[in-house]
Amino acid sequence: MLGTIHVVKAAEEHGVKKLLNFQTALCYGRAVRTPIPVDAATMPFTSYGISKTAGEQYVLNSSVPSLSFRLANVTGPRLSIGPIPTFYQRLKAGKGCFCSDTVRDFIDAEDFLKLTELALKDSAPTGVFNVSTGTGHSIKEVFDAVVNHLGVKLQEDVPIVPAGDDDVPVVVLDPSRTEDAFGWRAEIDFSEMMTRMLTWYDQHGVNALYSHLAAPSPAS
Repeated sequence: MLGTIHVVKAAEEHGVKKLLNFQTALCYGRAVRTPIPVDAATMPFTSYGISKTAGEQYVLNSSVPSLSFRLANVTGPRLSIGPIPTFYQRLKAGKGCFCSDTVRDFIDAEDFLKLTELALKDSAPTGVFNVSTGTGHSIKEVFDAVVNHLGVKLQEDVPIVPAGDDDVPVVVLDPSRTEDAFGWRAEIDFSEMMTRMLTWYDQHGVNALYSHLAAPSPAS
């Protein structure tokens, strides 16, 4: 939040033409409907979601023309966080995995960057927009895609664990307002996105890995 304040103040002092803010979909908290429309109430409940939402409001209420993109899970080659590289690395090493019982909306970085280019044009609208495909996929679907790509033969079913207290079971955003405002639509579907990523890992490996998930506790 403090960093956002410094950026906004510097932008105001130096006459920056436009600010583009990237916001987490966790700003909606546990939304009552999905896909989540962009005018849904913000109800963040984690420290990250709360601080990002406060920062977004600071940006939008500044004197600089601003727009904020509320993002689905942006994915693509070189990704080093989240379930896709985690499953790839662990399965290739013969290690066990688990899946959270959650659903996410994944968007390929190429589609995301095309929209970002449109947003930086002088004629681009301001305000708040969801950036997503509008389609959800379970973490188990992600796991199965990695298994199929690697040709792994599993000895037993992968454990499915409930979403944690600080997690959201379903995060799928409605991009319809964004599509209308920018004449843009995500073109790369889930299957192609996964193939592009996993093929890149085949060639370059997974050099670093980050995750906020903890392994499930062993049964007592």
